[in-house]
Amino acid sequence: MLESTLEVRPGKRAGYVISLDGEELKIPIGWALLKPGDAALSRRIKKDGPSWTVKEPKGRKLFSKGIWAPAKRIETLKAELEKEREDPAYQKKLDAGRARRAMEQERYVLEFTSAIQQFLDFAYRYDELEDQLAAKVAEHAVPVGSGTVARTQRIPIEQRAESAVIAWMRHQTTAYDDMTIPREKGKRREVRRMLAKRSRSILEKYRSGEEIDLTRCPLHQALTRG
Repeated sequence: MLESTLEVRPGKRAGYVISLDGEELKIPIGWALLKPGDAALSRRIKKDGPSWTVKEPKGRKLFSKGIWAPAKRIETLKAELEKEREDPAYQKKLDAGRARRAMEQERYVLEFTSAIQQFLDFAYRYDELEDQLAAKVAEHAVPVGSGTVARTQRIPIEQRAESAVIAWMRHQTTAYDDMTIPREKGKRREVRRMLAKRSRSILEKYRSGEEIDLTRCPLHQALTRG
């Protein structure tokens, strides 16, 4: 285990962690916990040699609790990084990286918003509402670290856009967030499918261009709420 790079869970007693297989592991002598907060140092620690990354599940998400690694290695890499950060060239490199990521994010926002609009495909008379909905969905879905389907690269952008719209409508145009759903296997998925069907029915009305009583439409109401 000392030669391994692992993901573990917090232990039930001091000095121990739990492997993903449920095995209790004693933290090696001479190791220290690098607390989360310095992403650059954390990357170097994990790249440089064996380490145990501690993640604690809360609901459906995992939260970092730090990295166990040899204390001497942590101190050495920390000192090296601090020295680099004192060099003006390092700051220029950081600024260039931030500018590049900002440009990439801006391009993705435009690309994703366009994909949403293509999925919506509202009739001409509802163009303004289509733009409003696309902007609202993109605003919620595309921020870095949002953890939404829009940030995954595992499915085509067209599917990401469709899923993001349905998810937004589930939370904004239905009572999903206030529902008491039985803790039965597959029940939440079943409810989501039912609500998705309703959402698609609403969208189809806007695509067809039929006359809609906007004062009673849950989608229009959600958009006008701000």
